[in-house]
Amino acid sequence: MEIGTRASEEAINPSVSVSKKRNKTFFTKLKSQKVLLAMSLPFLIWLFIFKYIPLWGWSIAFQDFKPARSIMDQEWIGMEHFKFLFTDENFWRVLRNTIGMSSINLVLGFVTAIGLALLINEIRHLRFKKSIQTISYMPHFISWVVAASIVSYSLSLENGIINIVLVNLGIVDEPILWLGKEKWFWVINGLAEVWKNVGWNTIIYLAAITMIDPEQYEAADIDGASRLQRIRHITLPSLKPTIIILIIMNLGYVLESGFEAQYLLGNPMNLSYSENLDIYVLKYGMAMGNFSIATAAGIFKTVVSFIFLFSANHIAKKFDQPRLF
Repeated sequence: MEIGTRASEEAINPSVSVSKKRNKTFFTKLKSQKVLLAMSLPFLIWLFIFKYIPLWGWSIAFQDFKPARSIMDQEWIGMEHFKFLFTDENFWRVLRNTIGMSSINLVLGFVTAIGLALLINEIRHLRFKKSIQTISYMPHFISWVVAASIVSYSLSLENGIINIVLVNLGIVDEPILWLGKEKWFWVINGLAEVWKNVGWNTIIYLAAITMIDPEQYEAADIDGASRLQRIRHITLPSLKPTIIILIIMNLGYVLESGFEAQYLLGNPMNLSYSENLDIYVLKYGMAMGNFSIATAAGIFKTVVSFIFLFSANHIAKKFDQPRLF
């Protein structure tokens, strides 16, 4: 009788049967992938402890926080700290700097990484190809303390290689104090980021290129296509899904223009263009001891990043392009 009742329910409402089958399939997959779940468990614990539990600290942004008291004994003042942020000229200045440097880093990062990946892929001598890859990867493993020292020395007024080359070529009449020119800082930071990370950023594009069917290139050779034509009509279209996914992911970090490079290359002469949101948070939170303002600025950065990420993903979905979810 019970079996007949279940059968009649499924006949009347097919969605019940479908949902049960989906649940059964889901739990069956979980059971079959228990080893993978066990491997991911430490990461999930780390994620919960270091990413979700600290969200409780966001309440500081809505309090007149005093470190001597517990977090529940603070005075709640609502949105006052956010009002201060949006009326503070320094906040809008560092926001401009953050967006400007992020935009330059994003454009230069994508163009140079894709370009270098295409060039490396066209190298036919295997040993030379591996040597180029290794050399391009090496700066990524240098700490920003060392990298900033190299950049500063290269741009120095007296012994900097950049000034020596420019003066000897007659491009400039006298050496230039590059890190003292505030309006050049965004470009210098962008080029430093490219030098340090371009080789590392090519890895995912080279991996995507290896997944392209070699028969497409063979057919193009038979048709008499040149290297540029193969890149234009085969390689780049095949890289399109990877490029779109990475653009969406990077737009989620639009307010993450970095910290080490700006902090180490910045000085009083370029401060109005080198200070970004992370340095602003550090200055208010650590130097001034105003943890509430620093937390409010961090919340603003997170919310804007979420908006950019979901907006980019929605636009990709609307135009039927690859997306994150």
